[in-house]
Amino acid sequence: QVQLVESGGGLVQAGGSLRLSCAASGRTFSNTVMGWFRQAPGKEREVVAAIRWGDGSTSYADSVKGRFTISRDNAKNTVYRQMNSLKPEDTGVYYCAADRFGNGQYDNWGQGTQVTVSS
Repeated sequence: QVQLVESGGGLVQAGGSLRLSCAASGRTFSNTVMGWFRQAPGKEREVVAAIRWGDGSTSYADSVKGRFTISRDNAKNTVYRQMNSLKPEDTGVYYCAADRFGNGQYDNWGQGTQVTVSS
């Protein structure tokens, strides 16, 4: 199991920036994929960014490309997401999740952190 603790959410005006952190404890592997998910009000949860622990390869949803950057610090076992040029539609609860074996199954989840972007 991997325990995940998110931090860094809050209220920001449109056009502003926030950085979210996800501290992981427990067993991870080079194929472990860490994902950031967003659940907007009234919508299903969607993955917005992901990074593989081993080689740092990343992927992004089209809605956040060019605005969000996901990174990791292996020494600190922490994943970050820098969010720039925030829009009101970025509002939601953001969850960090771990796909420990890189098989597409996110089986460990953080508690979520609220991000609210005001217009």
